[in-house]
Amino acid sequence: METPVLNQLSPRLRGLLGTDSTPAVVTADPAIRTADRLAASVPYLVLDPGTDLAGLQAAIAVYRAAHGANPEGALVTGVAAMGFGPTRAAADAALARLTGATVVPVPAPPIGRLAGKVAMVTGAAQGFGLGIAEQLLAHGASVILADLNIEGARSHASRLTAEHGAGRADAVRIDVSDPDSCQEAVAEAVVRYGGVDVFVSNAGVLRAEGVMTQPVADFDLVTNVNYRGYFLCVRAIAPVMAAQHEAAPDSWLDIVEINSKSGLEGSKRNFAYAGSKFGGIGLTQSFALELVEDGIKVNALCPGNFLDGPLWSDPERGLFVQYLRAGKVPGATTVADVRRFYEAKVPMGRGALPTDVAKALLYVVEQTYETGQAVPITGGQNMLS
Repeated sequence: METPVLNQLSPRLRGLLGTDSTPAVVTADPAIRTADRLAASVPYLVLDPGTDLAGLQAAIAVYRAAHGANPEGALVTGVAAMGFGPTRAAADAALARLTGATVVPVPAPPIGRLAGKVAMVTGAAQGFGLGIAEQLLAHGASVILADLNIEGARSHASRLTAEHGAGRADAVRIDVSDPDSCQEAVAEAVVRYGGVDVFVSNAGVLRAEGVMTQPVADFDLVTNVNYRGYFLCVRAIAPVMAAQHEAAPDSWLDIVEINSKSGLEGSKRNFAYAGSKFGGIGLTQSFALELVEDGIKVNALCPGNFLDGPLWSDPERGLFVQYLRAGKVPGATTVADVRRFYEAKVPMGRGALPTDVAKALLYVVEQTYETGQAVPITGGQNMLS
C-alpha cells in the first residue's frame, strides 16, 4: 500500500469534492493500479502520485468543464483506483462502476447532527469505546472501530452495519502503544473512507496498586497505552486531517481524548492511571495550541466511572475486583461494598454512561470556538474551578 500517497491525496480530495458542511468519502482499491483494469466507458480523473493540491484543483476544474459535474472516481497511476461519493456506500458504488464490478443499491444518506462525518474510535470493541461508537452512529456518523481485539471490533462492526446500513461501520486493528500499528490503522481508514473527521482516542488500561508494591511492568503498560498511545495516535492522524483542512480551509476537524475524572484529581492506589490521565490533559492542551494552525481542534472529556462497563464490572479483572484486592476502599469486603462506595461519591448517585459522554463529544465537535479543554462528565463529583 502506498500509504504516504493516499494519506495526502485522499483527504485533499475529500475536502475538494465535499460540500460546505460535509466532506466527500473517498474509497480506494490499491489492487487496481492501471487503466487496463477500468471500464472504458466511465470517465474518471487520472492523477500522478505526486499531484499536489493545486494540481488536484486544476484536474477537477478540467473534469467539471468537460463533464458538467464532479468526478465519481480516479486512477492514481501505479497506486490505486478511487471512488467518490457523499457516503461510503455511494463511493463503493462509484468504484464498482469504474472497475466494471456489480453495483449494489445505495441506501439513503444518514441524517443526524454528525451526518456525513467519519469518526474513528480506538478501544471500540467494548466499554466506553463501543458505547461511543454506537452513539456516533445514531447521530449520523460513519464509524471505524479500532481495537487490538480485532475480532471483537469486526463482530460489532458487522452488527452495526446491519443496523445502520452499508458502509456505516468498519473495523481496523490497532495497538496504540505501537507506532507502526497506529500508522497502519490510519492508512486503512484512509483507504476505506479517505480520511477521518473525528478521531476519538479512547483506548486505555488500568492497573490499580500501591506505590510500594506495583510492578514496574504494570506501570509501564498503563503509561504506554494511556499516555504514549495518545501521542502515537495523534502523530498518525494529524497529517491526514491537516491535508483535508488544506483543501477545505473553512472546515474544522476534531481529536477528542477520552480522559477521566482521574485526570482532574489524584487517585489513591491508582497512581499509574491518574498520572497517565494528568499527562493526557497536558498533551491535549499542547496539541491544541499546535494543531489549531491546521484546522484541528483537540479536547479531552473526563467522564466519571462507567460502573456498568467491563472495565469496572468484569468479574476477574474489573476495577471492583482490583480495588477490593488492593484495599482501596476501607472496610469493603465485597464487590457490592466497593460499588456502593463509588456511587456514594457522585452527587447524582450513579456512574457515567456512554450517552453522557456522547453528549459532551457532540458539544466539543459542534463548538467551533473551543479547543484545549478538559470537560468533566462526572455527575457533579468534579467541578471546574
